[in-house]
Amino acid sequence: MKPDPIELELFRHLLVSIAEEMGAVLRKTSYSANIKERRDYSCAVYDDSGETVAMGDHMPVHLGAMPLSVWNAMQAFDFAPGDVAILNDPFRGGTHLPDITAVSGVFVKGTRKPAFYVANRAHHADVGGMSPGSMPLAREIYQEGIRIPPILLVRGGQFDRELLGLILANVRTPEEREGDLLAQCMAIRRGEQRLLDLVAKYGMAKVRRNMTALKDYSERMMRSAIRRLPRGEYRFEDYLDNDGIVDRPVKIVATVTIHGNRATIDFTGSSEQVEGSVNANYAVAVSATTYVFRCLVREDIPYTAGVIRPLEVIAPLGSVVNAQPPAAMAAGNVETSQRITDVVLGALSKAVPRLIPAASYGTMNNITFGGMDRLRGQNPPRGRPFAYYETIAGGMGASAVADGPSATHAHMTNSWNTPVEAFEHQYPLRIRGYRIRSGSGGAGHHRGGDGIIREFEFLTPAEVTILADRRLRGPYGLLGGESGAPGKNTLLKGKRTIAIPGKARFEVDVGDVLRIESPGGGGYGKPG
Repeated sequence: MKPDPIELELFRHLLVSIAEEMGAVLRKTSYSANIKERRDYSCAVYDDSGETVAMGDHMPVHLGAMPLSVWNAMQAFDFAPGDVAILNDPFRGGTHLPDITAVSGVFVKGTRKPAFYVANRAHHADVGGMSPGSMPLAREIYQEGIRIPPILLVRGGQFDRELLGLILANVRTPEEREGDLLAQCMAIRRGEQRLLDLVAKYGMAKVRRNMTALKDYSERMMRSAIRRLPRGEYRFEDYLDNDGIVDRPVKIVATVTIHGNRATIDFTGSSEQVEGSVNANYAVAVSATTYVFRCLVREDIPYTAGVIRPLEVIAPLGSVVNAQPPAAMAAGNVETSQRITDVVLGALSKAVPRLIPAASYGTMNNITFGGMDRLRGQNPPRGRPFAYYETIAGGMGASAVADGPSATHAHMTNSWNTPVEAFEHQYPLRIRGYRIRSGSGGAGHHRGGDGIIREFEFLTPAEVTILADRRLRGPYGLLGGESGAPGKNTLLKGKRTIAIPGKARFEVDVGDVLRIESPGGGGYGKPG
């Protein structure tokens, strides 16, 4: 039956509104600044086969990878009403350990199997491991935090308190983690209720028919966008500065082949998996690739499982874009995903240069720190542990039609910043400076956007980890445009100024100031 376009558009917005409402519940009931303020979470709705039918306007790197988490949870359990599974294992559907995914089946009256699934993924500011914030300079995944395979946290509506206790015993901030996990479960319940409301109003047959039609529509639109590209094979390569352990660049290669209304994206030639934590899994490679191709569609289409159907992603086993155990993975989700985006865009720029922008800042500028927040007025003095995670925005690449925007999150991250007032209220630090890094965008006919300067003053001793990139090479320009300025990390320690590499772990004292200068975007076209 040919779908009614008006009804299809109605259901598109109804389903997206469910994912968005799940996100609102998660944000408003969470404890951590990372979820409540930075909005580092994602929510989505799936059909009975685990295929995506709706996503919230959340984090691209989460949303493209989450279907594999749902699939692994479906394989692990025969869900019963009231069950909620969680997982974070990158080798069983996760991305990196701080991202914990919650999955649940939605049961309609009279059915024994889930009629739908709902899921959300939230970045927890600490899940244990060798450094506060759980983004360490690790050599293997066992150092990065507690690793959770698909497991039922909630059975029949009842929390497994023993399992929750095991998880909380392995993290630095257990109260915050418990609050955020409970918030994820509440968001799951809101999604379940809204889907049941939808079925009660329109009937199961109509809901399922429109879910299928939305997936098919997305597929048609994606195939149409690919068909407009010139046939051929287009190759591009770029590099991560290093893996944080060995000081040599890590190569990412993409060969994009356009054949009719299909595309093959082959990462053969990329570096083998490395000793440090910039390894990504296949889900991250697929997520970044799908995001790029979705951007080729000019129309505002539903982001469903249909988007990926025309795409074949080849990522060699054991490479840095499809790493195997026990590889360290913390930075693969945040840094390597950005470089995958850069190389796929770079390859497509050879096919349709006027459609593709220059490289954006190309790193999430991850900073984590933690220690003991000394509570004033206590006798004897005692401390409360704290852990914090943040990504810092930068400059976007310029395009054929405009300069690149400055000081904004781009591509695989869609998070917000933590407001200064909220940050200083919750943590023993001050924000000493927060401004645009003027002149950091690459010159060109259209100039790349400028990065950010953010300065943290520590009011207590702390351990700091930085996982950032584009510190040695700036984001590339296109068609004669110049590269954006590389990023820069500096520790101001009294009268001393200490240069900090892109990936580093170090300790700070009271009064130390850490300055992060994020890269600018590449320019487009020759200057002048």
